[in-house]
Amino acid sequence: MADNNENKVLNVPHLRFPEFSGEWEEHTLSEYLEFKNGLNPDAKRIGSGLPFISVMDILSEGVINYDNIRGKVNATEKEIECFGVKDGDLLFQRSSETLEDVGRANVYMDNRTAIYGGFVIRGRKIGNYDPLFFKYLLATPLARKRTCRMGAGAQHFNIGQEGLSKISLYFPSIEEQRKIAEFLSLIDERIATQNKIIEKLQSLIKGLAVALTTKEKANIAISQCLECHSSTLQESEVLSSGLCKVFGANGLVGYKDVPQMNGDAILVIKDGSGVGTVSYAQGKFSVIGTLNYLTVIGNNDLRYLYFALSVFNFQPYKTGMAIPHIYFKDYGKAKIYCPSLAEQKRVANVLDKLESKLFVEQELLASFNQQKLYLLGKMFI
Repeated sequence: MADNNENKVLNVPHLRFPEFSGEWEEHTLSEYLEFKNGLNPDAKRIGSGLPFISVMDILSEGVINYDNIRGKVNATEKEIECFGVKDGDLLFQRSSETLEDVGRANVYMDNRTAIYGGFVIRGRKIGNYDPLFFKYLLATPLARKRTCRMGAGAQHFNIGQEGLSKISLYFPSIEEQRKIAEFLSLIDERIATQNKIIEKLQSLIKGLAVALTTKEKANIAISQCLECHSSTLQESEVLSSGLCKVFGANGLVGYKDVPQMNGDAILVIKDGSGVGTVSYAQGKFSVIGTLNYLTVIGNNDLRYLYFALSVFNFQPYKTGMAIPHIYFKDYGKAKIYCPSLAEQKRVANVLDKLESKLFVEQELLASFNQQKLYLLGKMFI
């Protein structure tokens, strides 16, 4: 919101292209969209046929089109008529495990027919709007706040057609909508390019790590060059601030004042869906109980061992059905290739330079995403 000279509150965004003036108008989504729940086919019909839009497609980067839809379904002519999507239709996530994600939206931008599933609500275009602008509008702080307010549930949060219909948001002229959409799409294109740069770097690092750490026959057991340390720390014991970082399966989870470790170590997830994922920590830190941290022993280079373990196959050492585990006593017996210390350092130096480049590119991606979030908060009401 911005104030004019008479201190009257105007329905205009904080940031605006100079060629546009006048207030934005508040409208309910039902003035632009007609809502309908999706198709619930039996399992036998899934896997072939027309593209079948699911929640995963709604949450993916970029707009939805015919070629990037993950699933397929065999549908009758009547179902195609009832549950088909057209260019400019909006798709909403009906259900979520968290209130923050209920009602997430994306737009279908393709003239070819696709079908949408039962966990999706279609918003059929009945008003005059720019589809890409609408996608960005629905991701703004105000839109998310008003959408979440319509969500209901206990273990799962849901939103229905009626709830979506009642959400009111602010819309500019169609010309201003197009200008905003065009501008933000350029940022999205840059983000997509940055993601590709990161993916290629990750692929290069992995390929080189495999080539350089497995080029000769494995000659030493992991337990002969690394010592394993466990933790009983629970995430509930972690502080929101403190002197030392605490790492969990998803990275930094909080802080403690007294560290478990002061130095360099390899972190390995030993329980859960990310079992076998490897990362590196330095300085004073602690880990929660789902991780082990490994320290170097003998005449070896820890960074070399980190890269060797990052491409090590932990699969044969996984145990457990519902929650997979790996134990150092098992995979520690496996052998890896360890050349001379000088060669280890040379390999680690090569891979370190590439990883440093990767971190720079990841920070750049984070800055682009922050810039987009800022603009979503300032270019819309």
